[in-house]
Amino acid sequence: MKTRQCVSCGACEGMRHFHGRGETLRVKGMERRVDNLSGWECQNCGEIEWDADTDSAERYCDAGDELVIAARQMIGNEMKRIRRKLHLTQKETVQLLSGGGHNAFSRYERGEVLPPKALILLMRLLDRYPYLLTDAKTLGEGADLRGFEHIVHKEQESLSVS
Repeated sequence: MKTRQCVSCGACEGMRHFHGRGETLRVKGMERRVDNLSGWECQNCGEIEWDADTDSAERYCDAGDELVIAARQMIGNEMKRIRRKLHLTQKETVQLLSGGGHNAFSRYERGEVLPPKALILLMRLLDRYPYLLTDAKTLGEGADLRGFEHIVHKEQESLSVS
């Protein structure tokens, strides 16, 4: 069996050669299998180096890129579906839920960029419980501060909102 020193952890004969291996990549619950990969794997730290004389690295990276693009597209389509279900424009959705710019939300829906996890969660909650949209609008209007208390540290005075 061919071995060599690992460049990552320094294990003397830690890297062992492999050929014909299959790997499964996972992104956001989706999977893609890539077969017939060749390279070196460290038995100590798990570092992998693909063989330069094969297309293993290219096929592995392409599969990962395809999964990321598919995940962004799937989430973008979900965001658009939920927004339309709630009868909101992109501009209204941005003002009410995300606080970002209109262009950013448009890029989320086109699958160009992944939206923040909190926004995905909020959209999915509104999809499941659309009646909460009324509460979100009420809470978002003027950011009602009644019931909150804040301590001003400089003078140690309590500031109450009535």
